[in-house]
Amino acid sequence: MRQVALDIETTGMNKSGIHYKGHRIIEIGAIEILRRRITGRYFHTYLNPNRIIDVEAFNVHGINDNFLHDKPCFRDKLSEFLDFIYDSELVVHNSNFDIGFINYEISMLNCYIKNIEESYKVIDTLKMARKIFPGKKNNLNALCERYFISNDHRTLHGALLDAELLANVFLRMTSCQISFDFFTGIKEKFSDSFIKGSKFTSNNKDYKFFVIDVNSEELLEHQKKLFDIKNKCGFCLWLDE
Repeated sequence: MRQVALDIETTGMNKSGIHYKGHRIIEIGAIEILRRRITGRYFHTYLNPNRIIDVEAFNVHGINDNFLHDKPCFRDKLSEFLDFIYDSELVVHNSNFDIGFINYEISMLNCYIKNIEESYKVIDTLKMARKIFPGKKNNLNALCERYFISNDHRTLHGALLDAELLANVFLRMTSCQISFDFFTGIKEKFSDSFIKGSKFTSNNKDYKFFVIDVNSEELLEHQKKLFDIKNKCGFCLWLDE
Protein backbone atom coordinates (compact mmCIF):
# COMPACT_ATOMS: atom_id res chain seq x y z
CA MET A 1 0.00 0.00 0.00
CA ARG A 2 1.40 3.38 -1.01
CA GLN A 3 0.20 6.65 0.46
CA VAL A 4 1.42 10.21 0.02
CA ALA A 5 1.10 12.89 2.71
CA LEU A 6 0.48 16.18 0.92
CA ASP A 7 0.56 19.85 1.85
CA ILE A 8 0.61 23.17 -0.01
CA GLU A 9 1.23 26.86 0.67
CA THR A 10 -0.58 29.61 -1.22
CA THR A 11 -0.64 33.32 -1.98
CA GLY A 12 -3.65 33.70 0.34
CA MET A 13 -7.32 33.03 0.74
CA ASN A 14 -10.23 34.80 -0.89
CA LYS A 15 -12.46 36.39 1.75
CA SER A 16 -15.53 36.00 -0.49
CA GLY A 17 -15.88 32.38 0.59
CA ILE A 18 -14.40 30.64 -2.46
CA HIS A 19 -10.97 30.32 -0.94
CA TYR A 20 -8.93 29.60 -4.07
CA LYS A 21 -10.47 32.04 -6.57
CA GLY A 22 -7.80 34.50 -7.58
CA HIS A 23 -5.09 32.92 -5.41
CA ARG A 24 -2.41 30.46 -6.44
CA ILE A 25 -0.22 27.69 -5.06
CA ILE A 26 3.37 28.69 -4.29
CA GLU A 27 4.71 25.48 -2.68
CA ILE A 28 3.92 21.76 -2.80
CA GLY A 29 5.36 19.15 -0.45
CA ALA A 30 4.65 15.42 -0.57
CA ILE A 31 6.07 12.57 1.54
CA GLU A 32 5.93 8.89 0.53
CA ILE A 33 4.49 6.32 2.96
CA LEU A 34 4.99 2.72 1.83
CA ARG A 35 3.55 -0.18 3.85
CA ARG A 36 3.10 2.23 6.81
CA ARG A 37 6.73 3.36 6.67
CA ILE A 38 8.01 6.84 5.79
CA THR A 39 10.57 5.95 3.14
CA GLY A 40 12.45 9.23 2.76
CA ARG A 41 11.26 9.74 -0.82
CA TYR A 42 9.56 13.08 -1.36
CA PHE A 43 8.40 15.63 -3.90
CA HIS A 44 8.97 19.31 -3.24
CA THR A 45 8.79 22.44 -5.34
CA TYR A 46 8.28 26.17 -5.05
CA LEU A 47 6.09 27.78 -7.72
CA ASN A 48 5.87 31.20 -9.31
CA PRO A 49 2.21 32.25 -8.85
CA ASN A 50 2.39 35.25 -11.22
CA ARG A 51 0.69 37.40 -8.60
CA ILE A 52 1.46 39.15 -5.31
CA ILE A 53 1.41 37.22 -2.03
CA ASP A 54 -1.00 38.58 0.58
CA VAL A 55 0.56 39.92 3.77
CA GLU A 56 -1.53 37.53 5.89
CA ALA A 57 -0.23 34.55 3.92
CA PHE A 58 3.39 35.77 4.12
CA ASN A 59 3.06 35.96 7.91
CA VAL A 60 2.07 32.28 7.92
CA HIS A 61 4.74 30.79 5.64
CA GLY A 62 7.38 33.52 5.27
CA ILE A 63 7.72 33.08 1.48
CA ASN A 64 8.09 36.38 -0.39
CA ASP A 65 7.56 37.48 -3.99
CA ASN A 66 11.27 38.02 -4.74
CA PHE A 67 12.09 34.44 -3.74
CA LEU A 68 9.51 33.05 -6.19
CA HIS A 69 10.18 35.23 -9.25
CA ASP A 70 12.53 32.69 -10.93
CA LYS A 71 10.65 29.55 -9.85
CA PRO A 72 8.69 27.33 -12.31
CA CYS A 73 4.96 27.69 -12.85
CA PHE A 74 2.42 25.07 -11.81
CA ARG A 75 2.06 23.78 -15.39
CA ASP A 76 5.82 23.13 -15.52
CA LYS A 77 5.77 20.85 -12.45
CA LEU A 78 2.36 19.19 -12.86
CA SER A 79 3.62 16.13 -14.75
CA GLU A 80 6.37 15.49 -12.19
CA PHE A 81 3.89 15.93 -9.35
CA LEU A 82 1.37 13.51 -10.89
CA ASP A 83 4.13 10.98 -11.51
CA PHE A 84 5.07 11.10 -7.82
CA ILE A 85 1.53 10.61 -6.49
CA TYR A 86 0.58 8.03 -9.15
CA ASP A 87 -1.32 4.99 -7.85
CA SER A 88 -1.38 6.28 -4.26
CA GLU A 89 -3.85 7.35 -1.61
CA LEU A 90 -3.47 11.02 -0.75
CA VAL A 91 -3.33 11.98 2.93
CA VAL A 92 -4.32 15.63 3.39
CA HIS A 93 -5.21 17.74 6.42
CA ASN A 94 -8.31 19.74 5.44
CA SER A 95 -8.60 18.41 1.90
CA ASN A 96 -11.18 21.06 0.91
CA PHE A 97 -8.39 23.63 1.04
CA ASP A 98 -5.43 21.77 -0.52
CA ILE A 99 -7.33 19.69 -3.08
CA GLY A 100 -9.53 22.69 -3.92
CA PHE A 101 -6.44 24.72 -4.80
CA ILE A 102 -4.88 21.91 -6.84
CA ASN A 103 -8.13 21.37 -8.76
CA TYR A 104 -8.34 25.11 -9.44
CA GLU A 105 -4.81 25.14 -10.84
CA ILE A 106 -5.59 22.10 -13.02
CA SER A 107 -8.81 23.70 -14.27
CA MET A 108 -6.80 26.52 -15.86
CA LEU A 109 -4.77 24.05 -17.95
CA ASN A 110 -5.69 21.91 -20.93
CA CYS A 111 -5.05 18.75 -18.96
CA TYR A 112 -6.18 15.12 -19.21
CA ILE A 113 -7.07 15.12 -15.51
CA LYS A 114 -10.02 17.28 -14.47
CA ASN A 115 -9.78 16.96 -10.70
CA ILE A 116 -7.76 14.94 -8.23
CA GLU A 117 -10.71 13.04 -6.73
CA GLU A 118 -11.44 11.39 -10.09
CA SER A 119 -8.17 9.48 -10.00
CA TYR A 120 -7.11 9.34 -6.36
CA LYS A 121 -8.61 8.39 -3.03
CA VAL A 122 -8.21 11.31 -0.62
CA ILE A 123 -7.95 10.69 3.13
CA ASP A 124 -8.78 13.84 5.10
CA THR A 125 -7.05 13.68 8.49
CA LEU A 126 -8.99 16.71 9.74
CA LYS A 127 -12.26 14.79 9.32
CA MET A 128 -10.67 11.77 11.00
CA ALA A 129 -9.42 13.89 13.92
CA ARG A 130 -12.85 15.45 14.46
CA LYS A 131 -14.33 11.98 14.85
CA ILE A 132 -11.58 10.81 17.20
CA PHE A 133 -11.41 14.05 19.23
CA PRO A 134 -14.83 15.72 18.93
CA GLY A 135 -14.98 19.26 20.26
CA LYS A 136 -11.19 19.61 20.54
CA LYS A 137 -8.73 21.68 18.55
CA ASN A 138 -7.56 19.51 15.65
CA ASN A 139 -5.05 21.57 13.71
CA LEU A 140 -1.66 20.04 12.92
CA ASN A 141 0.08 21.60 15.93
CA ALA A 142 -2.57 20.27 18.30
CA LEU A 143 -2.37 16.77 16.81
CA CYS A 144 1.43 16.76 17.02
CA GLU A 145 1.18 17.61 20.72
CA ARG A 146 -1.53 15.01 21.27
CA TYR A 147 0.47 12.26 19.58
CA PHE A 148 3.84 13.28 21.09
CA ILE A 149 5.38 14.32 17.77
CA SER A 150 8.01 17.05 18.09
CA ASN A 151 7.32 20.15 16.00
CA ASP A 152 9.61 22.55 17.83
CA HIS A 153 11.37 23.35 14.54
CA ARG A 154 8.08 24.54 12.99
CA THR A 155 8.25 28.30 13.48
CA LEU A 156 6.53 28.94 10.13
CA HIS A 157 4.35 26.80 7.88
CA GLY A 158 6.16 25.01 5.07
CA ALA A 159 4.69 22.48 2.66
CA LEU A 160 7.42 19.83 2.95
CA LEU A 161 7.81 20.20 6.71
CA ASP A 162 4.05 20.08 7.25
CA ALA A 163 3.73 17.05 4.95
CA GLU A 164 6.34 15.22 7.04
CA LEU A 165 4.55 16.10 10.29
CA LEU A 166 1.26 15.05 8.71
CA ALA A 167 2.71 11.68 7.66
CA ASN A 168 3.75 11.00 11.26
CA VAL A 169 0.39 12.18 12.62
CA PHE A 170 -1.48 9.97 10.15
CA LEU A 171 0.52 6.88 11.14
CA ARG A 172 -0.16 7.56 14.83
CA MET A 173 -3.84 8.25 14.19
CA THR A 174 -4.29 4.96 12.36
CA SER A 175 -2.25 2.85 14.79
CA CYS A 176 -5.22 2.67 17.21
CA GLN A 177 -2.95 3.49 20.15
CA ILE A 178 -1.93 6.83 21.66
CA SER A 179 -0.16 5.63 24.81
CA PHE A 180 0.69 2.48 26.70
CA ASP A 181 -1.65 1.80 29.60
CA PHE A 182 -0.62 -1.51 31.13
CA PHE A 183 -3.34 -1.48 33.76
CA THR A 184 -6.40 -1.00 31.55
CA GLY A 185 -8.56 -4.11 31.72
CA ILE A 186 -6.31 -5.83 34.26
CA LYS A 187 -9.27 -7.08 36.33
CA GLU A 188 -10.78 -8.76 33.29
CA LYS A 189 -7.55 -10.70 32.66
CA PHE A 190 -6.71 -11.85 36.19
CA SER A 191 -8.69 -13.05 39.15
CA ASP A 192 -9.20 -10.80 42.19
CA SER A 193 -7.12 -13.12 44.35
CA PHE A 194 -4.21 -12.96 41.92
CA ILE A 195 -4.36 -9.17 41.78
CA LYS A 196 -4.52 -8.78 45.56
CA GLY A 197 -1.81 -11.37 46.11
CA SER A 198 0.60 -9.75 43.69
CA LYS A 199 -0.12 -6.15 44.76
CA PHE A 200 -1.07 -5.57 41.13
CA THR A 201 -3.71 -2.90 41.68
CA SER A 202 -4.23 0.51 40.14
CA ASN A 203 -4.40 2.32 43.51
CA ASN A 204 -1.21 0.75 44.87
CA LYS A 205 2.02 2.36 43.70
CA ASP A 206 4.15 -0.56 44.93
CA TYR A 207 3.50 -2.82 41.96
CA LYS A 208 4.99 -6.31 41.99
CA PHE A 209 5.57 -7.83 38.57
CA PHE A 210 6.24 -11.51 37.99
CA VAL A 211 9.21 -12.15 35.70
CA ILE A 212 9.34 -15.42 33.80
CA ASP A 213 12.77 -16.18 32.37
CA VAL A 214 12.97 -17.45 28.80
CA ASN A 215 15.29 -20.19 27.62
CA SER A 216 17.69 -20.07 24.67
CA GLU A 217 15.28 -21.89 22.35
CA GLU A 218 12.55 -19.32 23.03
CA LEU A 219 14.99 -16.45 22.46
CA LEU A 220 15.98 -17.96 19.11
CA GLU A 221 12.32 -18.26 18.04
CA HIS A 222 11.74 -14.66 19.09
CA GLN A 223 14.72 -13.50 16.99
CA LYS A 224 13.40 -15.44 13.97
CA LYS A 225 10.03 -13.74 14.35
CA LEU A 226 11.66 -10.30 14.37
CA PHE A 227 13.52 -11.06 11.16
CA ASP A 228 10.26 -12.28 9.61
CA ILE A 229 8.71 -8.91 10.45
CA LYS A 230 11.69 -7.08 8.91
CA ASN A 231 11.51 -9.16 5.71
CA LYS A 232 7.78 -8.51 5.29
CA CYS A 233 7.65 -4.84 6.31
CA GLY A 234 11.12 -3.61 5.38
CA PHE A 235 12.07 -2.73 8.97
CA CYS A 236 11.58 -3.87 12.56
CA LEU A 237 11.66 -1.49 15.53
CA TRP A 238 12.72 -4.22 17.95
CA LEU A 239 15.89 -5.24 16.07
CA ASP A 240 19.15 -3.63 17.09
CA GLU A 241 20.62 -2.43 13.80
